[in-house]
Amino acid sequence: MTASPQARPVSTRLPRSARRRQLLGAAQEVFVAQGYHAAAMDEIADRAGVSKPVLYQHFPGKLELYLALLDESVDELVRIVRDALASTTDNKQRVPATFKAFFDFVGTSGEAFRLVFESDLRNEPAVRERLDRSMRECADMVSQFIREDAGLGDDEAALLGMALVGMAQVTSRYWLSSDRAIPKDAAEQLIARLAWRGISGWPLTG
Repeated sequence: MTASPQARPVSTRLPRSARRRQLLGAAQEVFVAQGYHAAAMDEIADRAGVSKPVLYQHFPGKLELYLALLDESVDELVRIVRDALASTTDNKQRVPATFKAFFDFVGTSGEAFRLVFESDLRNEPAVRERLDRSMRECADMVSQFIREDAGLGDDEAALLGMALVGMAQVTSRYWLSSDRAIPKDAAEQLIARLAWRGISGWPLTG
């Protein structure tokens, strides 16, 4: 006797960490495609090939699942920006490295960037806190180098740091939405030149 076409594939028993990874992967696909409000736990379970009770064993509700996925995406963005800033001791090179980190994030993260930059649940306090943290932590890292080298105070450096990461976010998303009309490397360098011409105008402390 053959199984009907509608029969759910038997889910292989996985270690808890591997199952969690599988569920988060399925959830990312659904949330990115549909947004939080239209996404359904039934569809996420189906996408992962598990029963809904298995999904609820790992995540008690849709919001908890969304927050877990958002935490991963925010942590990934912060990590790649940190690595970019640590990749050189030359501040002139840190600027294009930072833009490259954002372009990499929007271009190669399976569209997880949409959860961080385009969430339809921004009014939820727990979501807003994470979204604000993503930009704040990136800006704080950038402003540290501005403060140390440009002779500016904390408030001025913080504002410029946020300006640079805001520019990186907006331009990288625009580049992607324009069907990558400009090659990625060229787009990164173009925006980095604009940013460096501005930020380098402050004299280095000596």
